[in-house]
Amino acid sequence: MDPVHGSRRQARAEDPREKHLKELRQLTFGGDNAEAYWSPDSKRVIFQSTRDGYGCDQEFVMDLGSGETKRISSGKGRTTCGYFFYPGKAGVAKDAERVLYSTTESKGPNCPAKADRSQGYVWALDEFDIVTANADGSDLRPLVSGKGYDAETTIAPDGSRMVFTSTRDGDLELYTSKLDGSDIRRVTSTPGYDGGAFYSPDSSKLVWRASRPTGAELEEYKALLAKGLVKPTKLEIIVGGSEGQNAHMITKNGKANFGPSFLPDSRRVIFASNYDALPPSSGQPPNFDLYVVDPDAPPSSEGMPPLERITFYDGFDGFPMFSPDGEWLVFASNRFGSVPGETNLFVARWID
Repeated sequence: MDPVHGSRRQARAEDPREKHLKELRQLTFGGDNAEAYWSPDSKRVIFQSTRDGYGCDQEFVMDLGSGETKRISSGKGRTTCGYFFYPGKAGVAKDAERVLYSTTESKGPNCPAKADRSQGYVWALDEFDIVTANADGSDLRPLVSGKGYDAETTIAPDGSRMVFTSTRDGDLELYTSKLDGSDIRRVTSTPGYDGGAFYSPDSSKLVWRASRPTGAELEEYKALLAKGLVKPTKLEIIVGGSEGQNAHMITKNGKANFGPSFLPDSRRVIFASNYDALPPSSGQPPNFDLYVVDPDAPPSSEGMPPLERITFYDGFDGFPMFSPDGEWLVFASNRFGSVPGETNLFVARWID
C-alpha cells in the first residue's frame, strides 16, 4: 500500500490553479500542527503540535500508512523543530531511528510565557536546547546546550553535518556541527536574523531565511534581541554552500519569506511568503502561499529570479518539504479547518 494513502488520510478537493499538487490529502484534524519533516524512508513525519490539552507545542511522529501518531517528547516545556537523523551511505541503519528536536524542558516543566505582542508581531527566543532521542521518544540525551536559543536544526541527507540557529555569540546566526554536536562552526556573520536552514538533497548547499536590517531597523532589531524577541516581518531567502560560503539572496521583495527548502533537483527552492498578500489595512487575515524560485533563472524586472506561485488558498500555507524520494510535498495550511486559524498538515503528490 502507498504509505501516503493509508485508511486514515482524507482526500481533499483540489484547486485547479494548484497544478503541481495532486492527490491532496489531509493528515491532521484539529489543534495547531506545523513543521512536518520526513523520515529517510519517506514513510513517517515528525511534527510539532499543540493538542491533547498541552499548552504549547510537543513533538509527534506519524506513520503515514497507518495514521498512528505518537507523542515522542516528554510533555514538559515547549518543543520545536523536530528532525529525523539521516545517516548517509556510510551510516548505520539504526541511526535513522533517532530524531532530534529543541526543548525548553531543562528550564522548567511549564510552557514559556508567550511573546509580548505590545512590541508588534514578534517571536520569543526562548531558552531552547537541542536534544536527541529514539523515534519513540525513549533514550533522551542532550545534543547541543548552553545559554540562549539553540533550535531550527536540520541534517544533511548524506549524514555529514547538521545546521542550527543559535544566539550563542550574541546574534541569531547559523552554525554547523557533526551529528554528535561536536566541531561547531559559525557560518554566518552579518547582523540580522539567520535561521531556518535546510540542506539540498545532494548536501552541497544551504538555503535559509534572513533579515538584513540597517539604520533604525537595525537598532530596533538589536533592542528586541536584547529582550529575547525577533520581529519576522522582513525576511529574504538566501542560498549558499554547505558551510554558508558564497551566500547570496534569491529574493529581495521586503516581505516575510520563510520556510525555504530545496526541490529534488538541488537547484530550485520552495518557500512560503506573503508576497501576493493584501496590505494589513485591508482588514483580511494574513495570507501566505507557497512559491518556487529558480536561482539560475534570468532576473525579472525586479532584478531577481521570478517567482512561481504554487498555492492559492486565501489563508496560511507554509513549511513545505519534499519527501526524500522526491514524490511528495508535505506542508501546513489553514485550509479546511474546523475553526478559524486552525493549522493542519497536508500532503500532495508533486507534479513538476
